[in-house]
Amino acid sequence: MLRRCARTALLTAALALAALIGGLPAEAEEVDLALVIAVDISYSMDPDEQDLQRQGFVEAFRSPVVHQAIRNGALGRIAVIYGEWAANWEQKVVVPWTVIEDPESAMAFAGRLAAQPTRRGPRTSVSGAIDFGARLLAESGLAATRRVIDISGDGANNQGRSVTAARDEAITRGITINGLPIMLKRPSSYWDVVDLDVYYRDCVIGGPGAFIVPVRDRDEFVNAIKTKIIREVAEHAEPLIKRIQVFEGAGSCMAGEIQRERWGN
Repeated sequence: MLRRCARTALLTAALALAALIGGLPAEAEEVDLALVIAVDISYSMDPDEQDLQRQGFVEAFRSPVVHQAIRNGALGRIAVIYGEWAANWEQKVVVPWTVIEDPESAMAFAGRLAAQPTRRGPRTSVSGAIDFGARLLAESGLAATRRVIDISGDGANNQGRSVTAARDEAITRGITINGLPIMLKRPSSYWDVVDLDVYYRDCVIGGPGAFIVPVRDRDEFVNAIKTKIIREVAEHAEPLIKRIQVFEGAGSCMAGEIQRERWGN
């Protein structure tokens, strides 16, 4: 209890100082975490995969374990926004910024998300998703101890600016990027990246404690998302990169662009 009170006092002092020197608006709402959930809706995502993805995030915010993780923060509240992306012109906020500080507000967020229809869009701009998330954080009006963009997707960047440029710019702003590479299908087209987990590790994620949780089986989809949300809320300091499989030729952060140039699409 004393430790939590001390952390709260330090956080309040730091935020007040930032507001005083112009780093934050004086009326900014204070939260432990500002979390952007950025979800891939490109055509490579099958409708059943989209349903599983949505279900995973809904179930995460219905989980008592997530509720407890939120309560255990210095302030005991976080702010979350849920957005979807494909091309860098195909981005949409599905559920706006919502402050979650108890089971009721978490369940309400999950309910609003569950009620929204799924949709699909062209291309895969991971760089656009990062820029989208950074913009949402900048415009949030929140005073957050941590700012995180949570990106889930099943392909490499093939449209927009380079993913590493977007990642590096976000990191310089103090943003952490975590990843959920979706690897449910065997590569079957020229757009597919065999070593998507390695691509996310080397090219997408970054910042303090950044991690990825690859999903290779439908049965683990919901639990993987729940695990990822818990880790983000609970501020685990050590990075987590689960079950990386390295294949010959892995490591190109221009894999998607190379495929697009090669196949002329």
